[in-house]
Amino acid sequence: MTIRKYQWSGFSLVVIVSVLLAARAAADEGMWPLNRFPAAQIQKKYRFTPSRQWLEQAQLASVRLPGCSGSIVSPSGLVMTNYHCAVSCIESLSTNDYNLLETGFYAATAAEERICPGVQINQLTAITDVTDRVAAGTKGAAGEAFAKARQAVFATIQRECGTSDDVTCEVVSLYQGGKYDLYKYRRFSDVRLVFAPEFDTAFFGGDPDNFMFPRYNLDLAFMRLYEGGAPHPANHRFAWSPAGSSPGDLVFVTGHPGTTRRQYTVAQLEFERDVRLVTDLTYYSERRGLLMEFRRRGAEQARIAAPALITVENTLKVFRGQSSALADPALLERTKADEAELRKQVAARRELEKRYGGAWDAIAKAVRGKRDPWLRAAAFNRLTASQLLGQALTLVRLPAEQAKPDADRLPEYTESALPGRRQQVTAPRPYNKEIDTVFFTHVLTHLREQLGLDDPAVKALLGRRSPEEVAASAIGGTRLDAAAVRAELMKGGAAAIAASADPLIALAKAVDPFARAARRQLEEGVDSVIDRNQELVAQARFAVFGETVYPDATFTLRVSYGTIKGWHEGARDVPPFTTLGGLYERVTGSDPFVLPKRWMERKPSVALDTPFNLSADTDIIGGNSGSPMIDRNGRIVGLVFDGNIHSIGGEYWFDETKNRTVAVDSRGIREALKSVYRADRVLAELDAP
Repeated sequence: MTIRKYQWSGFSLVVIVSVLLAARAAADEGMWPLNRFPAAQIQKKYRFTPSRQWLEQAQLASVRLPGCSGSIVSPSGLVMTNYHCAVSCIESLSTNDYNLLETGFYAATAAEERICPGVQINQLTAITDVTDRVAAGTKGAAGEAFAKARQAVFATIQRECGTSDDVTCEVVSLYQGGKYDLYKYRRFSDVRLVFAPEFDTAFFGGDPDNFMFPRYNLDLAFMRLYEGGAPHPANHRFAWSPAGSSPGDLVFVTGHPGTTRRQYTVAQLEFERDVRLVTDLTYYSERRGLLMEFRRRGAEQARIAAPALITVENTLKVFRGQSSALADPALLERTKADEAELRKQVAARRELEKRYGGAWDAIAKAVRGKRDPWLRAAAFNRLTASQLLGQALTLVRLPAEQAKPDADRLPEYTESALPGRRQQVTAPRPYNKEIDTVFFTHVLTHLREQLGLDDPAVKALLGRRSPEEVAASAIGGTRLDAAAVRAELMKGGAAAIAASADPLIALAKAVDPFARAARRQLEEGVDSVIDRNQELVAQARFAVFGETVYPDATFTLRVSYGTIKGWHEGARDVPPFTTLGGLYERVTGSDPFVLPKRWMERKPSVALDTPFNLSADTDIIGGNSGSPMIDRNGRIVGLVFDGNIHSIGGEYWFDETKNRTVAVDSRGIREALKSVYRADRVLAELDAP
């Protein structure tokens, strides 16, 4: 196993000309790649420099789940993450008669651990700088040619990395293309559920408490990595802190923040505000209404809708927060000031002006032409809200993409991505046709509204029928809900797809050419111009300021740092800890402030003064869910599951005075496992030497 070796001399602070940039550099801001760790900044402020061993441990004990983060916390491959990151597994293993969402789950023995269908977990094993290779492969290219050349270089580098069923590789664009790194992962496809609390405990407070603080959530799940049918022997793991943390303590978060847009230009932020968020808010508001109606159909429908409704409500709150942040004149003024300062510095040096001076105007021009291509591509992308249609599209595209050279394929079908793609197809997870019909009807309706009744794609999908008719017929008649059927179609390749009479396969074949064309128009006609010029802006920033800033988040492993800290809200101070006693005081007996029966019955044995949730000023964003919060000694002191309401604007900027990470305190986790769930087997693993 190759471990990235870190250079400690590469991060020296320089004097920043811009007052705004200098002020932010002093804050505990940033989601830092491990090979660009700000050691000098941390040493200067906290008199602490993590060793190479500390960083290697942080890398190999941190793992990535679909859309989330996690950590290895025992010698036998026990992984800690959030409940909401494991909920797809929990839901898949539930039935109306065996409802894990209601009862929770605990495997008292190894034999009781349950396989999570389709779940894969990745562990980062190496990082390699490939910037020079990408630059050489795209030299002189622009527009569509640049997009194709870059994809070809990516595919070659990833293929050479040694992709297999157990290894996956990704070329990652950092600093909007200013740097490129190759990330090599060990891939675990046998993942099993070990422990999960009840839904009402994990999501206590529901949407009213979401993105708020104080909080009282046990948003926790334990899963296990298996290889060769046996638990993975983990040589690198995070130990558990018996003492937890105190106000002012230095802490670190290692995880996989999804996407930030802090290095966007003014033009790009205006597109976010005026196009993307307006469209997304409308779409997800409609989806929430559909789920509210669906859950009223009966107990089984309510069980099925619950996780999806939590996700949609969370997404809506995020979009509202982002919209509010972009409506704040201070954000755009801050970006305008930064942009103007950088352009001023570039203009002052003739060689920089010649090379980079036109990049901002080129981005603005491309953004002005982005609206219609983006709306069209987004409408097609949303069709996969029907999970069964998503499977059909994958089955249709697999043989078509595999017939091409690796460099010419869609990125999600390159050789490096195929093992995960195949696992998603063949995973024996259950599908509920009733809710999938609701979702399919919605996205077909949305597509018709966005593109118009006379659009060729709409005609190909609907003909003379309504969205309701098409969805009911296709979902009702498909056999793709059976894993064996999907596996057989995948094995049969192009011939099997051509011969298939499945109605969803037919619809996927009908819409695929239109979806591909829309994607190509957006990516090659618009985004390629933006991407190429973003590279130039990044290079200009390096030329003026050096690598003293962190790159935007890319759902790759990052470290952020800060302290256990509350904040000042209006006329009151918000302390950084809640307790288990506060949880019981918050119970009303009405949803969503209800505790399961076992919590109420075992209250006398619970140490009510135990810290339960905490806040810290570490810099996080979506994707950090499930991240471990560790102390100077690399020990677990918390489990990140959310941010406060102010953190939602973290997509675009970081406000150290109010942006806060919210985590489950390590002491609260132990007390719940001990006194409420009596999960002695898990506790023994956490305490293992």
